Amino acid sequence: MITQNRRLFGIVLTVVCILLIPLLAMQFTDEVNWTLADFVVMGVLLLGTGFMCELVIRKVSRTEYRIAICGAILIALILIWIELAVGIFGSPFAGS
Repeated sequence: MITQNRRLFGIVLTVVCILLIPLLAMQFTDEVNWTLADFVVMGVLLLGTGFMCELVIRKVSRTEYRIAICGAILIALILIWIELAVGIFGSPFAGS
């Protein structure tokens, strides 16, 4: 129980640290221009990914399946992130 709570705390702390990177960059350059909506969307994506991987770790017993499922979740995160950032697929989510 304590280990699970530490992992959840670690996930939240990691998401906060990742979101601090663009926040700090915005203080020093005009190249990064995120709105509140950008932070909310990325926070939801990162937390959702972390919590889904945590669920997989808790529920799936075979290590090979854990790695494969978490890998697929991470690939989905990366593809969604790329699509929202530059619209590589030309979907309506990217404003295309």
